[in-house]
Amino acid sequence: MSVTLGELRGLTDSVLKMLKKQGIIDTAALLEATRTPRRRDELAADTGLSVALLLQLARRADLTRIKGVGRVYSDLLEEIQVNKVNDLARQDANELHPQLIKVNAVRQFTQRPPSLEQIRDFVAQAKALPDVLEE
Repeated sequence: MSVTLGELRGLTDSVLKMLKKQGIIDTAALLEATRTPRRRDELAADTGLSVALLLQLARRADLTRIKGVGRVYSDLLEEIQVNKVNDLARQDANELHPQLIKVNAVRQFTQRPPSLEQIRDFVAQAKALPDVLEE
């Protein structure tokens, strides 16, 4: 699933403008342009953005491949160091769910944190997806 770049946390107007100049308008295009260290280096050279920022955005774009994980849930996952699909695939939903509830209680990302069933679905989707982001 692809979402517009404006939905990713950490994208300022200037960063968005630089990426759009490169033809990157959604998370699928961003992930494709940042899949490998070499591609991130090239994009950094073309845009003036840091490789570290591009990697951070690539990880967020990777999480959007999970149906149902938008900006809010990806922010929640990132808070507990689940930064990409591969990280999510290694999680136990029964352990992950209470961690997300706890983080949300403190940080208040959403009034509707994901249910255990949603987390199980997210983990199952992650396990079925190929690992496409090289670090």
